[in-house]
Amino acid sequence: MDHMPHPRPPHLHRQTTRHGKTVWYVRVDHGPRIRIRAAYGTAAFDAEYRAALQGERPPPGGKCREGTLAWLLERYRETSAWRDLSMATRRQRENIFAGVIAKAGSEPYRAVDRKSITAARDRRAATPAQARNFLDAMRGLFRWALEADLVRVDPTAGVNNPKRKKGAGFPIWSEDEVEQYQRYWPVGTKERVWIDVLLYTGLRRGDAVAVGRQHVRDGICTFRTEKSGETITVTIPILPILKATLVAGPTGELAFICGSRGKPLTKESFGNVFKDACVLAGIHGKSAHGLRKVGATRAANNGATVSQLEALFGWSGGGMASLYTRNADRARLGKEAAGLLVQNDLATAIPSPDQKVRERT
Repeated sequence: MDHMPHPRPPHLHRQTTRHGKTVWYVRVDHGPRIRIRAAYGTAAFDAEYRAALQGERPPPGGKCREGTLAWLLERYRETSAWRDLSMATRRQRENIFAGVIAKAGSEPYRAVDRKSITAARDRRAATPAQARNFLDAMRGLFRWALEADLVRVDPTAGVNNPKRKKGAGFPIWSEDEVEQYQRYWPVGTKERVWIDVLLYTGLRRGDAVAVGRQHVRDGICTFRTEKSGETITVTIPILPILKATLVAGPTGELAFICGSRGKPLTKESFGNVFKDACVLAGIHGKSAHGLRKVGATRAANNGATVSQLEALFGWSGGGMASLYTRNADRARLGKEAAGLLVQNDLATAIPSPDQKVRERT
């Protein structure tokens, strides 16, 4: 449940020199040792590793050749445009850039045109979300390059995102499923802390794993969340039911949600262990995000306005909040309309002759 060490990629070896420096190299079977000079964990490291598997050695000194796509990416990472991105966005884009460098890192970046960007998008068409993330990453890179006068034309301009697949999105939990989970994981278990933090704060999974006592003062949790590059401050009252769960614990020192021995969890690792807890409770196919929908639905059904939902859930623009209020209003109006149908039927029905005789007598 904690930060488990990732298995080392095949043929990657680590060595500590007599000066105490850690170096990495690739050796396939009894072949030559190929040194990787980029910093471990970076996209450049991944690119060198993949190239080394094919027997290719990096340029002397481990530096990218000027004018290549890999060189452009190195310069991009040195800018405020890159540093201003959230850590989550940077991690996501580093993974994307690693694949780009492995495939075309040695190519001239000025050779990248709209046709090649479109082709790369279409290769990811089977997973539209991956295609959109790729385009977002490349747009960020080339918009900066255009502003820095490194390119004359942004090759991502005019390249459209793939259409989103229509669907209901993350399946929402039913109230019965929430009760079933809470019965299986009673107050006093870390699994109960997990669901109650998600349910009674409305925070996204990535924010829920970071919120802790340092964010709470006088019973109010104030937390800065980031969505689509915009930082929003949400203010959430700690409800008595959540307070009781947090007091019982167990919780971490800096975050309420924790793994075994009180250690923090990343967004990804929490998603995995929470899924395991759900399965043990007999709940399948549901996610942490589905609980956020439960909270929004409850609030809307209890009369929350669009502004109140946006303040609680960190939304903006009115679109998402309006979806929940519309659904809640539709349910209320449906119930009221059913009563009107009965009243209308009684008011307009034509009594039979026998009924008129009975009424006169």
